[in-house]
Amino acid sequence: MKAMILAAGRGKRMMPLTANMPKPMLEVAGLPLLAYHIARCKAAGITEIVINLAWQGDKIRDYFQDGSKFGVQIEYSQEPIAGLETAGGILAALPLLCSQTESQFVVINGDIFTDYQLDSLLQLHLAAGEGHLVLVENPPQHPEGDFTLCHQPLNPTRYTFSGIARYDRAFFDGITPGFVALGPILRERIAAGQVSTELYLGEWHDVGTPERLAELNAQQGGAHVG
Repeated sequence: MKAMILAAGRGKRMMPLTANMPKPMLEVAGLPLLAYHIARCKAAGITEIVINLAWQGDKIRDYFQDGSKFGVQIEYSQEPIAGLETAGGILAALPLLCSQTESQFVVINGDIFTDYQLDSLLQLHLAAGEGHLVLVENPPQHPEGDFTLCHQPLNPTRYTFSGIARYDRAFFDGITPGFVALGPILRERIAAGQVSTELYLGEWHDVGTPERLAELNAQQGGAHVG
């Protein structure tokens, strides 16, 4: 099974740090965020990785190249400079992610920091057209959350989508390629009973602002990269 790391976002909320740098290349404790995701993929036995590129994507390609230095194989899905949004990026990368013998893949947001172990995603059984989302407790900046736990229909508590998921290729059937947001698709598929969820209570950070990056670096014992 392959993994896709989403790295094509513009990172406007991270300005000025992202003026000349893609957000997933910002450093935590001296390493780019992307390096942590690649290491976790490798630890889980996922050695084939697709990274989508848009804004300043050449810096990602130059740093990681074909992935051999990191013990993995990396392919790149190039998008227009403005990107294709999350679902649009996944749709564009499907030919790289899937084959005649493998229709499922893992997707990870490149701008999060977590200790979630990807092994558990590989042990899931997903039928054709299904998806599985990892949810986390709501951070201060997103107190209302996104989704409830699908296996607890009587629990109204909404949790935040972590940006970690596993999908079957057919999950995206019927979606026209282009600039496509993921949120509406997730809500539609949840309503149709095509999504399972889990709640992860370990470390997870949405590195969405310079202040949050500085806080994370302080926690991890690294210097803030400006």
